[in-house]
Amino acid sequence: MNARQAIAGILILFLISGPMISAAEIEGVTFPDNRHIGKTKLVLNNVGLMRYNIVIKAMVAGLYLGEGIEPKQALADVPKRIEIHYFWNLKGTDIVDASEKLLVANATSERIQKVRGQIDQMHKLYENIKAGDRYSLTYIPSVGTELALNGEPKGLVKGADFAKVYFSIWLGKKPMDIALRDQLVKPRS
Repeated sequence: MNARQAIAGILILFLISGPMISAAEIEGVTFPDNRHIGKTKLVLNNVGLMRYNIVIKAMVAGLYLGEGIEPKQALADVPKRIEIHYFWNLKGTDIVDASEKLLVANATSERIQKVRGQIDQMHKLYENIKAGDRYSLTYIPSVGTELALNGEPKGLVKGADFAKVYFSIWLGKKPMDIALRDQLVKPRS
């Protein structure tokens, strides 16, 4: 086999197998560069690590945004997704309790009251998780916010106002973890 035939063989293999899928990896956890939700393409903006008491790894997360959406628009009525990979077992009720505290820290009582029914609907969907599980929250305008556990949809909650309030848990002024938020909204290099 000559060099020309070898190169042709490599090109054919590449065309058959398709382009390599790139991804971001943090703490051994991989986040694909893109997610397709129906006809909506979401692009990985960045990933981040949340530590508990500075040294204990609690979770890693990835923030996906619709094509062309800037991170500063993440709380607007735009397609977005947060994927959270947990390093510890957690009770669903603990996730709900923490979420409630963070909602109060990031939204006025009037805004929370306006979407209280949707918040309660979302909180009923959370289950106990084990280390290695991954929750995702995906918001698509005019569709709603889907909660999924390890890729299995748990339910859908409608409303742009709800999504803005709920995503503030990770992306608001007083998020779960400021360092995590800042890593997620920083453009990847």
